[in-house]
Amino acid sequence: MSTHYPRIRVHANDGRLVLREGLSLTFFMRRSHAEVAQAVWLSVEAYLRSVGPQALCWYIDDESEWQPLDARGWSSLRHKVLSQRGGLTNLAHSPDSGAAYSLEYFGKPLDERTLSLRPRAVCALGFRLPTEFLEEHGHSRVREVALEMAAPLPVCSGYVGLSFHGGLDLLGVSEKIAPFCFRHPGIDVPNLETLGWELGTRFRGPSWLTFLGQPLLGELGGAKALRSRLHVSGTTVQEIKGDRAIVTLGEWPEAGDTEHGDNLPAYRELARVMEPWLFHNPRGFMPCVRHEDTLRWERRFLD
Repeated sequence: MSTHYPRIRVHANDGRLVLREGLSLTFFMRRSHAEVAQAVWLSVEAYLRSVGPQALCWYIDDESEWQPLDARGWSSLRHKVLSQRGGLTNLAHSPDSGAAYSLEYFGKPLDERTLSLRPRAVCALGFRLPTEFLEEHGHSRVREVALEMAAPLPVCSGYVGLSFHGGLDLLGVSEKIAPFCFRHPGIDVPNLETLGWELGTRFRGPSWLTFLGQPLLGELGGAKALRSRLHVSGTTVQEIKGDRAIVTLGEWPEAGDTEHGDNLPAYRELARVMEPWLFHNPRGFMPCVRHEDTLRWERRFLD
């Protein structure tokens, strides 16, 4: 049990785990799938080296059905990622919504037709780790894993931090988890598919680790200029290969707790600096957050 975040476990009436806390490692690329396909697969391989191939045992096939992930399945998925123009790749430890390990990729051709319809579209790659991995291996190891996974990716932005994992869209789950969304501002409500269509080159919001690439980092004046504006103890800004930077907000990912006055000052400072680029979902939909509360949640570190 960690003092940095609450232990959250929500079960369905039949006993299935449908919601829990975990870690998300998410990367957004303003490039067509064909340009990033090889890099995406290298990132997947880095994830598997860290968690072991047994962490992902199932995948969703072309008919949207879960299938066991054997050697043939891996070969098919690799071909799908490397050879096609984009599409959905979804893998998990188990078909249950509360699976501790999972991988999602929403690749798309960012051609003239796509961008004319959805001008803020990006390719979105997301991984999940259970908090037990963090507790067993330590925060330094998780940061190393994140850097290794990000290394081949031409990210415009990315983040690593606490998030809700599970069936956020299942009936009854939103009512059980909604109070946690504002009480613990450091726990993200992931919505990767929507973000892949709407985020563009904007800033998703503060997280334990925030990756900034181009053009966002350049608009900030570069890593040195960003570093000069962040003063909370424990915050670091590190330049990384590929004209990118990683902002680290303390040693551990923190959930915060507004009921006890812990409003995460380092996260709030980064949010203030990044406010001109802050993402707002124009469609106003987020799992577990009511439509009328979406903007308040997006600005939870500012207001």
